[in-house]
Amino acid sequence: MSAPIVKLFTQPNFAWTDIRKEEEAHPRHYLAHLLLLALIPATCLFIGTTYVGWSLAENETVRLSTHSALQLSALLYLTIIGGIAVMGAFIRWMSRAFEARPTINQCIGFAAYTATPFFIAGIAGLYPSRWLAIIVLATASVYSTFLLFIGLPTFMHERKEQGLLNAACVWAVGLLVLVTILVTMILMWFNVLTPEYLRATIG
Repeated sequence: MSAPIVKLFTQPNFAWTDIRKEEEAHPRHYLAHLLLLALIPATCLFIGTTYVGWSLAENETVRLSTHSALQLSALLYLTIIGGIAVMGAFIRWMSRAFEARPTINQCIGFAAYTATPFFIAGIAGLYPSRWLAIIVLATASVYSTFLLFIGLPTFMHERKEQGLLNAACVWAVGLLVLVTILVTMILMWFNVLTPEYLRATIG
């Protein structure tokens, strides 16, 4: 794990300063962070749904076939990349109402680093469980929101009051984008890819 990622969880204020410097020096510095960390939830979900499975009824375990799990993981990975790109574009568009004039790469980079808690939370996919997923995703949402509100003024070089207002707008749009993308992914998963389930009786 790189130093900026560790700092996002230990010294977030300093982390955003370091990340901004890296993005100014290397406009696509965020790509490695995004492309590699997005593999965490996709890979863990593949392992969890094929080797561990989940229970819908007593004494029964449900798993996905390898082919279906690969489809789901690939769909999740592409959805994450696409969602971050869309969110970055919205941040760039909304910045026109404020003094900041970030580039599209800087905005996508900011979205990618802000989503880091969700990438790490993807480890929970190793053990498919509704309640575990709810708890982990809720925790990731809270910390990601925290990173957004303390990071946007620093990353965009905005005044604190202006940055907080911008962050509130980004949060609202981000929630809408997240819900829209997840619903689209679920509909595609069930109606286009047609998953194959493997059921096994325990005992």
